[in-house]
Amino acid sequence: MKAYSIDLREKIVRAYSQGDTSIRKVAQRFGVAKSFVQKLLSMKKTQGHVEPRQQGGAIKGELHGYSAQLAAMVEQYPDATLLEYCEYWATTHNNWLSKSTMCRALQKQKLTVKKRRYAAAKVKQKESKI
Repeated sequence: MKAYSIDLREKIVRAYSQGDTSIRKVAQRFGVAKSFVQKLLSMKKTQGHVEPRQQGGAIKGELHGYSAQLAAMVEQYPDATLLEYCEYWATTHNNWLSKSTMCRALQKQKLTVKKRRYAAAKVKQKESKI
C-alpha cells in the first residue's frame, strides 16, 4: 500500500490543532484510522514533520555475506549432504543452521547439492550371458 501524501498528513494535523475537535472525529472526517492520526500527531511533536518513513526492506538471511565461505565449503566437500553441510558449518562457525536454511543459502548462490554417482557412471556394467 502506498503511503498517504504529505498534503493529506498536514491537513489532518492542522484540523486537529485548531482545537475544537477530537482525534476520532478528525479520523472519521478524513477517512483514516484513529491510530494513524495519533501517530501523525506524535510524529509532528517529536520529529517536527509528518513525512512518511521508508517502507519495507529486505530481510537478509542468516548466511548473507558468507558467499565465499559457502562456495569454498561446497568445493571442498562436493558430495556432502545438507545435514553434513550444517554440521560442518556448526563446527567451523559455531552457528547451527537448519537444513532448509542451508538449502536456501546454497540455492541463492546457485551452488548445487545434487549428488552424482561418479563411480557408477564410470564403471560400465557387463551384461551377463545366460
